[in-house]
Amino acid sequence: MAEGQAQGANVGREILNRFAASARRGDVGLAFGIIVILMVLILPLPPWLLDIGLALSLTISVLILMVAIFIEKPLQFSSFPTVLLITTLIRLALNLASTRLILSHGHEGVEGAGQVIAAFASFIMSGSFVIGIIVFAILVIVNFVVITKGSTRIAEVAARFTLDAMPGKQMAIDADLSAGLCDEPTARKRRAELEGESSFFGAMDGASKFVRGDAVAGLMITAINVIGGMIIGMAQQGLTFSQAAEFYTKLTVGDGLVTQVPALIVSVSAGMLVTKAGVQEAVDRALFTQLAGYPRAVGMAGALMGLMSLVPNMPFIPFALLGIGMGASAYLLDRNQRAKAEQAQQAEAAEAMQQAPVPEEPISTALKIDHVRLELGYGLLQLINTPKGQRLTDQIKSLRRAIATEMGFVMPSVRIQDNMQLPANTYVIHVKEVEAGRGDLRPAALLIMDPRGEDITLPGEKTREPTFGLPAMWIDPTNREEALFRGYTVVDPPTVITTHLTEVIKDNMSELLSHAETQKLLDELDKEHQKLIAELIPSQMTIGGLQRVLQNLLGERISIRDLPTILEGIAEACGHTRNVTMITEHVRARLARQISDNNTGPQGFIPLVTLSPEWEQAFAESLVGSGEEKQISMAPSQLQDFISRTRQTFERFAMQGETPILLTSPMVRPYVRSIVERFRPMTVVMSQSEIHPKARIKTLGQI
Repeated sequence: MAEGQAQGANVGREILNRFAASARRGDVGLAFGIIVILMVLILPLPPWLLDIGLALSLTISVLILMVAIFIEKPLQFSSFPTVLLITTLIRLALNLASTRLILSHGHEGVEGAGQVIAAFASFIMSGSFVIGIIVFAILVIVNFVVITKGSTRIAEVAARFTLDAMPGKQMAIDADLSAGLCDEPTARKRRAELEGESSFFGAMDGASKFVRGDAVAGLMITAINVIGGMIIGMAQQGLTFSQAAEFYTKLTVGDGLVTQVPALIVSVSAGMLVTKAGVQEAVDRALFTQLAGYPRAVGMAGALMGLMSLVPNMPFIPFALLGIGMGASAYLLDRNQRAKAEQAQQAEAAEAMQQAPVPEEPISTALKIDHVRLELGYGLLQLINTPKGQRLTDQIKSLRRAIATEMGFVMPSVRIQDNMQLPANTYVIHVKEVEAGRGDLRPAALLIMDPRGEDITLPGEKTREPTFGLPAMWIDPTNREEALFRGYTVVDPPTVITTHLTEVIKDNMSELLSHAETQKLLDELDKEHQKLIAELIPSQMTIGGLQRVLQNLLGERISIRDLPTILEGIAEACGHTRNVTMITEHVRARLARQISDNNTGPQGFIPLVTLSPEWEQAFAESLVGSGEEKQISMAPSQLQDFISRTRQTFERFAMQGETPILLTSPMVRPYVRSIVERFRPMTVVMSQSEIHPKARIKTLGQI
């Protein structure tokens, strides 16, 4: 028996330990608190416990207001809709508990419903229930008509604009990621913030109805308490009409004031939270910076107060003191701003003096060829030394890393220089001293494009996007949010140059891959691949031959990052041919997985347009010569017929929103590509051997 008691005690201790461990968890505590609130709706509360609950409600509301003031962004208080629901539930539960006490103990006097309600009834009401009713009515009007209605409208508009602007903001994030302006973790973080912002304002749109409903419930509960209390006092407690009105009206209005003051504080908190959508700092710093940042405005307000003090029958001292105080504040603010401006100028001058003078370049440097050079008109030089935003040089550094990651090609350094012979807002891109692209910018504006291809309705200067020649428009930066809201793609001038430079580099990668760069790629391979390199070079292929193979791949925008696989394919092909074109085709077959993945569309399949057997035979019969001398010799009329049919087919699918791949046999693929690239350079030409076995394909048509 003693052993059974010991086991029972152990089991009891185990249960208590588990309960204590669960109580220390926040989720269990919150669940317990919600259950307690629901129990208050059912069970009666003693007056002392009601006093604690009312004091707790007032404390929580003040805490919420302080948090809403001190946070810098609304998303830092993303749990506000849940907090709003819980505080509303607490106030309603306390309202029900106080109603029960007022109706059951109101005949005992003002102390019948607890000390807090009695204090509000005697202090705020000044002993007169008429004054209390007026104060209570004014608080309800301020809360319901002014603060709650305005907060609800702001929350509705913010939710609508936030949800409508999401596609444009997501496109901007994707554009920054593809241009190399941000990495994947940063883009993921920005997407998470965007989703959190939309969820928050969507929840605030509905949560603001809690405050509105709380105000309506307060009015109804007050009316029920007054009418019901007077009926109970006269019918059951034997009170006269004046006594019942005195006791129950004071208690009811005092109870209404106790609950309406926290409700008003929470409503103000909600209003401050939804109005902080465009403010990125604490409220005190934002207000002081923006209101006190204009000394002239403060001085004009002080002068107006001084004039008001001179108006007959107007009190002189209050307006005079305000005028003097605001005038002194304007003087001090103006002096501080001038001092800060002088310090900034002195700092810039000191920094300029510390910079060493640029030595004169020797004449021999003029003989060197810049692989890539960007020339800027004098009006665009501010893009390099801009004090805010991302500088053009930083974007070019990110571009070099992005191209190396995507294509396996180390982009040469870009030399940036000014050219006084160019128009002020013009830039020119040179590749090996030959102009490869140019464009005109507006450095103080933003470039917007409509991804749907529709006309842009915002005010601005119509233009053409310099990279792809798409319709675009230069707009004022103040219209940025409106453009994002309408779903337009918004880019700044440095991004326009970076995008143009990206396409120029990708178009000329084959020319920029030099013999030295090819050797550098081999030297930087891991040690385990050096044996393969030693067996292949120079016994089977020279560095120049490898360079030509890599140039052929880069010419069709195929990444050479997987260099070991390329070397293995070259080693296999060298066993039966020395033709660089045939070796390249064999390497492309080895890269089938990569090529198929690059050309797989968003739907998960490769859209294909096949070459008919008749054209396959025509191209095969047109090949003349052998080895390196093999070339295509087709009649001009037949060649023109092929070009016309190909252009019509691809333009028809382009109007349907498709970008198909031209599929041929491996033998004629390079020759078909050499013709297609002359009139559709962006069209991808693949052979059957480059389709990976696991790739999904969809044949759209045939030429």
